Amino acid sequence: MDDIPSTWKPQPTSRMCFVCGRQNPQGMHLRFYSDEAAGQVIAPLIIPEVYQGYPGMAHGGALAAIMDEVTGRAINVGQVEETFWVTAKLELRYRLPTPTETPLTAVGWVVERRSRVAEVAGELRLADGTVTVEAKAVVVAPTEETLEKWGAERHFWRVEQE
Repeated sequence: MDDIPSTWKPQPTSRMCFVCGRQNPQGMHLRFYSDEAAGQVIAPLIIPEVYQGYPGMAHGGALAAIMDEVTGRAINVGQVEETFWVTAKLELRYRLPTPTETPLTAVGWVVERRSRVAEVAGELRLADGTVTVEAKAVVVAPTEETLEKWGAERHFWRVEQE
C-alpha cells in the first residue's frame, strides 16, 4: 500500500473512528485519498483476519463499515474545506465473497449533491477490478447542534503525517 499516486490528496482521519481512527485499538486504521481528477475517494486496504466472518472471508458488517465510510467521504472530494456528513441510508449488494488478507480498493463518488443531502455510491474491488461489494447511500449535513457536540473532537481531525 506504499505506492500511492502523488496526485492523490490524503483525507483527514480522526482519533477514535472505527474505520479511520488512528488511536482506536480495535479499529481498521484505513487511510483515504481524494483523486480529484476522477472525482473519487479511494482507500487501498487489506482486511485482516480478525474481521472475518467465515474463514478467509470478510464479515459483512466490517464490509458495511468500510462502504459507509468511503461513500460518506466522497462528499469531500474537490472541496476546499473538509465537512462532516452523516449517513441517512445505506444499501449494500454483496456480489462476491470478499477475501481477508488480500489487497482491495474501496472507491466512493458523488452521484448527486443538493444543499444538505447527497446521493453517493461506492464499490469494493479486488486488485483485478472485480467488484465484491456495491453501495448506494444518502448522506446529510448534520445540524449545527450536532456539529457543536462534535467540537471537542474537531482538533483530532487531520491528515496523518507519514
